[in-house]
Amino acid sequence: METNWQEMLFTFFGGLGLFLFSIKFMGDALQKAAGDRLRGILDRFTTNPFMGVLVGIAVTILIQSSSGTTVIVVGLVSAGFMTLKQAIGVIMGANIGTTVTAFIIGLDVGAYSLPILALGAVLIFFFKKNSIQNIGEVVFGFGGLFYGLELMSDGMKPLRESQAFIDMTISLSEMPILGVVVGTVFTLIVQSSSATVAILQGLYSEDVLSLAASLPVLFGDNIGTTITAVLAALGASIAARRAAAVHVLFNVLGSVIFLILLMPFTAYVEWISGILNLEPKMQIAFAHGTFNVANTIIQFPLIGAWAYLVTKAIPGEDVTIEFKPKHLDIHFIEQSPSIALGQAKEEVLRMGEFSVQGLQETYQYLKTQSKKHAETGYQLEDAINNLDSKITDYLVMISAESLSAADSTRHTMLMETVRDIERIGDHFENIIELVDYQINNRVNITADAVEDLDEMFTLTIATVQKALSALNTTSHELAREVAEQEDLIDKMERKFRKKHILRLNEGKCTAQAGIVFVDIVSNLERIGDHAVNLAEAILGNRA
Repeated sequence: METNWQEMLFTFFGGLGLFLFSIKFMGDALQKAAGDRLRGILDRFTTNPFMGVLVGIAVTILIQSSSGTTVIVVGLVSAGFMTLKQAIGVIMGANIGTTVTAFIIGLDVGAYSLPILALGAVLIFFFKKNSIQNIGEVVFGFGGLFYGLELMSDGMKPLRESQAFIDMTISLSEMPILGVVVGTVFTLIVQSSSATVAILQGLYSEDVLSLAASLPVLFGDNIGTTITAVLAALGASIAARRAAAVHVLFNVLGSVIFLILLMPFTAYVEWISGILNLEPKMQIAFAHGTFNVANTIIQFPLIGAWAYLVTKAIPGEDVTIEFKPKHLDIHFIEQSPSIALGQAKEEVLRMGEFSVQGLQETYQYLKTQSKKHAETGYQLEDAINNLDSKITDYLVMISAESLSAADSTRHTMLMETVRDIERIGDHFENIIELVDYQINNRVNITADAVEDLDEMFTLTIATVQKALSALNTTSHELAREVAEQEDLIDKMERKFRKKHILRLNEGKCTAQAGIVFVDIVSNLERIGDHAVNLAEAILGNRA
């Protein structure tokens, strides 16, 4: 029978597309159900590299993506939430966690994929409750994953009769390094090791590839999956680049070790398959699991060495945004609430510095449209939100103690100040989103409008800086200057709105550009209001 290549390719690539969509859909739904707790779990439980491995396994099982876990880790290292050694442990755990997908596929419940899809659709469309809809999305993704596999498997069946593919299989068996290259390149293209391992399971179960040819491809899949972390680290902090480098080195060294031990490893897989009477897909799943568990056990003692090596290979003083509070010692609260208030003030000032840095990064993003400024801005806003929560909790604990009249006034001022700084963070985040909109929709802002924004940004940043200086020194003179500058910001906003309407009437400015311009100006004016709130708190005449 002649091979119908068109039908084969359409079936295979259609199945691959459905598989990739379903695994992302399922992972996103699981992540949505977990909410913001993922980062909290990673931050809280990665106290040492061993705990990092366990957390890496758990989070990767939860979001069904080792690449996703690694990208989160790269972000946390960049944000100063996690040390490089902790990150290496999580990366090792992520490699183990991703093998769960292969075991799920090994169960081979493809015959039930369509009823599973139907059940998922019912939960999504016939229930209003968000939690049930999330479950429906997970179920729908699960069904789509297996239906995609069925299609891929059907598409690959004719390859058993193809002489060219039979010759390639023989080449892969005789030259294992070629199999590693094929696995690496294909995973680089598809951007999902789960997908390429699933394809490998399909090829092996259809007798298109032998076990000796499949295992080197499996090793290559593990190397190829590191590209996502590398892409996430491009343009990120030095710490993030080091974490991505470790991910690459870990998988490359593991592949080299298992390539050297290919014959005994092949014999082991055949032996375990015989004992447990494993189906072909489950054999690949066991090989994948064994590879990653053994690789982690072998390289776990080398975590310190890896950290040292990548620090030397990627030199430089890393600038991280330290999310965690530095000054909030709870022991001071009972011993001396007055000293505890001083500690809280230091942390509030640190939070204020983040707001100034965030404004500066936002300004640079507006001017250069370089994504690295947007990413840093978003990280700073996250840091502000984290400190807002921690400082507020600390101040609430202080309020339970007996405070003098003066300390009670200081306490109230700090509570209000924290809220104002957090709102400044929200406003510069709004501006970053507006610049994102401008870039994505190719909105051109006129030179006059850019000049106006430069002027207003410069004054707003200076006003916030002065407000923080006034807070630090409790200077009434600086506080009055802040009030004067804020008055200028208000006048500037009204003046620039009028200028914008003139440009609009003269046809120099588009409606879209006008929306971006007016909203940025409005956010800067609100930032000025929060700066003057800080000043008024110092002057004692805040409403």
